Amino acid sequence: MAGAVVPAIRIQREDFDVAAEIACLTKGRADIGAVVTFSGLCRDEQGALSALELEHYPGMAEAEIGRIAAEAVERWPLQGLTVIHRHGKIAPGENIVLVVAASSHRQAAFEAANFLMDYLKSRAPFWKKEHRADGSEGGWVEAKEADDQAADRWKKHSD
Repeated sequence: MAGAVVPAIRIQREDFDVAAEIACLTKGRADIGAVVTFSGLCRDEQGALSALELEHYPGMAEAEIGRIAAEAVERWPLQGLTVIHRHGKIAPGENIVLVVAASSHRQAAFEAANFLMDYLKSRAPFWKKEHRADGSEGGWVEAKEADDQAADRWKKHSD
């Protein structure tokens, strides 16, 4: 039953191990036929970035991500779902975000992971500040219109 799936949501400073998260979600689960993962990494922006600093409101960010994860569980027949988002200073090449969606079939896992990432990229309550490699003050990163458009495609037409 879709209602039995409780998404695992974590917002943390420390890094995560993608393989360990997949193993944790799938251990002893013969009903899972597909696992789709997305891991987002910090880019160096052609060598211009020394770090990306992510801030959030504790409690609010978990609640918002939990809300959208619950929507994914309602919309697709998932057997498991994990969402991890880091905060603090993250250097280029380091992990920022992980979504692991598990289902009996690949299509549901792909769509759920895609849905969650479109939301996380455009609407999750995180603020990103760039720290430049040359030591100059970086700015706060604005949301991109393309990210908003990607998230809008998931809106239910009955609303």
